Amino acid sequence: MRYQGIIYRPPSEFDSLIVQATIGCPHNKCSFCNMYSDRTFRFRPLEDIIQDLELGRAHYGKDVEKIFFSDGNTILMKTNDLLTLLHHCSKLFPNLKRVTMYGSAQYINLKTLDELIKLKEAGLSRVHCGMESGDDEVLKLMNKGFTRDEMYKAGTLIKKANIQLSLYYIVGLGGINLSKNHAINSSKLINEINPDFIRLRTLIPFENTRLYTLCNENKFEVLNGHDALNETKIFIENLDNITSYFLSDHISNHCKVNGKLPEDKTKILKELEYAASLDLSNFRNPKFGHL
Repeated sequence: MRYQGIIYRPPSEFDSLIVQATIGCPHNKCSFCNMYSDRTFRFRPLEDIIQDLELGRAHYGKDVEKIFFSDGNTILMKTNDLLTLLHHCSKLFPNLKRVTMYGSAQYINLKTLDELIKLKEAGLSRVHCGMESGDDEVLKLMNKGFTRDEMYKAGTLIKKANIQLSLYYIVGLGGINLSKNHAINSSKLINEINPDFIRLRTLIPFENTRLYTLCNENKFEVLNGHDALNETKIFIENLDNITSYFLSDHISNHCKVNGKLPEDKTKILKELEYAASLDLSNFRNPKFGHL
């Protein structure tokens, strides 16, 4: 396959054929993220993407079952171009079960419900969306580029189109000062959207980000292991009337807790309580990192 730059994909796409449809991220201003800081956002030529799909067919055969279109916010591509790609996926891979991509709220909201339904009918199975927080103060601090209400609109659009929605929540994104509001308001928003998947990430400040600078200037306090687990507990306690899979499927997290809501809620909370009872030395120290 032909890739430009480092390719990022959700852990759940580990066994997917990864085809790069866009380069970088059109927003690329989140205070905590440096994933695409080395590239300018652009669409790859449609013919190049199709050639890569054909390369995938030649190398892996017709039995590919999952495809992930990277980079960040592939959902921003013109709907007709996405439809063309999805039709080629179906033609080249008759056993295809899932096609997924990233999509942030502000770019999902550029699509109409009719467009999203057409994408679903053509084979778009799931959108991975970095909600990160349901608290407007945290979203503004982290320069996410959308508000809580815009996230609600985007999530509702995806659900109405019957596309699976995988929402991401970043533990500790509000720091110590906004931790409780971050957890409670994020839960409230998720309750309204009822995504198919809730995926947990825990904040680690990375170099070459605005957040890293704020930490160095002592203007942002990162949560330690106990604080992060307690925030996660508050977050889950406030999740009600949803039918989502809860997944802690990332190395950044202090505790691996997975389950189906609402039936596994009590079990998940007990696991978090046990983890929080362990000595702080059992958890990685809050530290700056590298992607």
